[in-house]
Amino acid sequence: MNKTDKIFVAGHKGLVGSAILRKLTNQGYNNILTVDKTIVDLSNTNVTDIWFQENKPDYVFLAAAKVGGIYANDIYPVDFLDQNLKIQGNVINSAYKYNVKKLMFLGSVCIYPKYAETPVNEESLLTGQLESTNQWYAIAKIAGIKLCQAYHKQYGSNFISVMPCNLYGINDNFHPTNSHVLPALLRRFHEAKENNLKEVVCWGDGSARREFMNADDLSSACVFLMENYNKPDIINVGYGKDYTIKEIVEIIKDVVEYEGDIVWDTTKPNGTPKRLLDSSKVFDLGWKPTIELKNGLIDAYNWFKQNIK
Repeated sequence: MNKTDKIFVAGHKGLVGSAILRKLTNQGYNNILTVDKTIVDLSNTNVTDIWFQENKPDYVFLAAAKVGGIYANDIYPVDFLDQNLKIQGNVINSAYKYNVKKLMFLGSVCIYPKYAETPVNEESLLTGQLESTNQWYAIAKIAGIKLCQAYHKQYGSNFISVMPCNLYGINDNFHPTNSHVLPALLRRFHEAKENNLKEVVCWGDGSARREFMNADDLSSACVFLMENYNKPDIINVGYGKDYTIKEIVEIIKDVVEYEGDIVWDTTKPNGTPKRLLDSSKVFDLGWKPTIELKNGLIDAYNWFKQNIK
């Protein structure tokens, strides 16, 4: 990518998109295109087509998606499947139609089977049953991967797919019920501290293991891969280390400076038992994450206090 190339960041207000936008801006790219979903609805085929026809971007980072945690996925399965299929289908099809040089599709760790051997490598895709609590989102993302690969196979399009591990960071979704685990926990402990509650209830038994990476690390990987990776095969991007949910909860308790007790509600699901990505391919290409979990959570918590009422 050249500094003056037209680069479209789809989903620039979300956790990942905003991080990519920051990274590109900091690196001196000066022709970045963004659209507000209230003006350009990427789930609308005609609207998306017209926007691409008028703007003709050279490169596309496809980070636009409907996202949410276990609760939201379970309650709104139609929304997660239908909206994501429409958004990614419209953007990918228009990227081909209007001669985008390269497109990066952002997937998710949840595309992999629930009981895939860990660390999970890219070849595990479609080898087993998905985690039921987020299968709708996962199926949509798998369809996006396959659409990118289909365009590469049939037309030679340089459309690549990146699979990040669980993410967190500034500009995350801190909704009380529809957010992912880290922002949900940060908010829950913050409110418990503010309201002088004696305990915080957490789902499951804390034994599940998760890998988390700061969105600013992912944005660094995305720009790196856009410049250095040109294969249709999916590529994992992770931190390279996992934690038990219990360990993560203790770190968050410390970050928030909450002094009450932690209670585990074992009637609630743990989700996938273990999820650690094999990120050896991207590491071998020369990229590595740099943001340690506690430091990243401190930044995310400070952003939350300044921006979420």
